[in-house]
Amino acid sequence: MNDYASVPDAAVPALSTSPEPPRRTLRRAGSIVLLGLLGLCLVGGAIVLRRPLMMSAPVCVAGRWHGCLDTFNGVVLMTLLTLPAAALVAWALARRRRAADVPRAWRTSLAEVGMVHGTVPFLWLTMMPGAGAGVVPGRLSLIPLKDLATMGALGIVGNLLVFASLGFFAPMRFGALASVPRVLALGAGCSTVVEIAQYVLRLDRVSSVDDVLVNTAGALLAGLASRRWWRAPTEAASDRARSAPRPTPTG
Repeated sequence: MNDYASVPDAAVPALSTSPEPPRRTLRRAGSIVLLGLLGLCLVGGAIVLRRPLMMSAPVCVAGRWHGCLDTFNGVVLMTLLTLPAAALVAWALARRRRAADVPRAWRTSLAEVGMVHGTVPFLWLTMMPGAGAGVVPGRLSLIPLKDLATMGALGIVGNLLVFASLGFFAPMRFGALASVPRVLALGAGCSTVVEIAQYVLRLDRVSSVDDVLVNTAGALLAGLASRRWWRAPTEAASDRARSAPRPTPTG
């Protein structure tokens, strides 16, 4: 007679589940910390910019160009006010993709809308002509870190935000950009093109190497912030490629 037959089911110990891999645990903890820091930065930025944004609100609501769409505060305010419209566009794109059974419909749609909505307003400010546009010759500043002292806190924050959305969302949308060196190259390349355009078009702006450095840093930091989302598909694809059976040689 089998001795195990008389043992009740409750006395049989349940199979213990394997603990969560340390790498995954550390990654989850890092993501929580990163999201917490991002939330604190957003709250701090809202507190700092609350008064300047409210000063631009009457001008923007009145539909005036000067004082709204040609100022940093006004453009940031209009970008925030158009967030519901951007979310509606992302929802419509995601719904259309889901109807067509496109994988990662929401992530792709949010990335596309985020790239455009978060980059175009700051490019608008960057390419805004100065008072002497077309009259004064282009100016260059090629000594690194020379212009940082004259930028001020608002200038540095603005330059960090120029390609931040592009660095955040582009690797999520395009797998070819899903690596830190490529995000760095994307930010540096786009910023260099903008500075060259300012010089060639004679927009009465200084084309500075410090602008390229700060813009690139903003894209890189934003890309690192979204690394969790754009690394997962890449790692899954590489794991599938490694686990795929290799053809056995014949003959």
